[in-house]
Amino acid sequence: MKIIRYPERSEWQKIVERPHLDVSTLNQTVAEVLADVRQRGDEAVKGYELKFDHVDLPTLEVTKEEIDEAETLVSEELKEAIRLAHANIGAFHESQRFRSKRIETQPGVTCWQKSIAIEKVGLYIPGGTAPLFSTVLMLATPAKIARCKEIVLCTPPDRQGKVNPAILTAARVAGVSKIFKAGGVQAIGAMAYGTETVPKVYKIFGPGNQYVMAAKQQVSLHDVAIDMPAGPSEVCVIADDTANAEFVAADLLSQAEHGVDSQVFLITTSNKLIDDVQKEVSRQLRALPRKEIAQKALENSVIVLSSDIHEAVALSNTYAPEHLVIQTEDYEKVASMVVNAGSVFLGKYACESAGDYASGTNHTLPTHGYATAYSGVNLDSYCRKVTFQHLTEEGVRRIGHAVELMAEAEQLDAHKNAMTVRLKDIEH
Repeated sequence: MKIIRYPERSEWQKIVERPHLDVSTLNQTVAEVLADVRQRGDEAVKGYELKFDHVDLPTLEVTKEEIDEAETLVSEELKEAIRLAHANIGAFHESQRFRSKRIETQPGVTCWQKSIAIEKVGLYIPGGTAPLFSTVLMLATPAKIARCKEIVLCTPPDRQGKVNPAILTAARVAGVSKIFKAGGVQAIGAMAYGTETVPKVYKIFGPGNQYVMAAKQQVSLHDVAIDMPAGPSEVCVIADDTANAEFVAADLLSQAEHGVDSQVFLITTSNKLIDDVQKEVSRQLRALPRKEIAQKALENSVIVLSSDIHEAVALSNTYAPEHLVIQTEDYEKVASMVVNAGSVFLGKYACESAGDYASGTNHTLPTHGYATAYSGVNLDSYCRKVTFQHLTEEGVRRIGHAVELMAEAEQLDAHKNAMTVRLKDIEH
């Protein structure tokens, strides 16, 4: 990890840059695959499954028998963990339900909102180097609470044409409607356009590699909504001299093992902690099965020594991390200064892994600095707010003339007339 001590503010933008990827060739490849899926449907999806996932699939949909079989392959202990996580995620997202309120803006003018679930949602679940069954819970649980009518899930199969059993078990626990064996760009295209087998959805959720992210962004231009722009996973840790170096190193490595393009960022006010964390990272790294991946990610990563905690938080806000871990003595006070972050973990025991799996918060979060403008997935992500209004005769008298004047000033005479005819009707 690169160490930077007491950087000037003029250097911050350079420090917080993410690794750059050349996406010109990637975008062209993605566009070609999407066009093929749009034109040829299931056959195109199966063809790309053979090409990219090296599996010849007779059918795409996962059967009930396959889900039943998967449950026998998952230990009772893991099932219990999945059920615990599902319950906590459910409780947290249930608390986010919208409560409508009618407002009388003028006597006789009443306005209100209604929250309505998106009818058809698509969930993309990566299944490559790390089959993310936890993401099934994170995406399907709020979709079910929101009462989405159709919850479609796509995930890549293995070379035997099987879906990871934990993914299927989590899908059943969370109430997924239909599951399909499709990964990568072809899965995004199938859900965006619909095929003979895969239903077209109205919004696509879920993480993925750079090809999946590019596909989501391309289909979002014309065909379907997406949860958020996203990229490689990242964590920022703010720590002072009271922080536990072993815990800090563990938090950094927990993100670094996601992928070679992940990034971890430590901002600290303690010079001693830098040395201690480096030693712990080296020690813990040796024991990780995914140490080569984590090591590559660490090469993109930074440790910054800040002069005080206010500067540390300001730098973190500039970075706008997906995950922010605060290991300081006065973490509540530090947290009050946070304005840009996807999800925040307070105190030495709140590891980022808790939010990834079972605390109840959602782990589908904005990356690459998008936390400046985007929220993580929540119950509202699965709903639309429709506004309603009702005017009585009294309401028309109250606002009618203002509407006429404003429409006339905008030279929209038909708009003016729509109110004028009502005013005349009331006056007679």
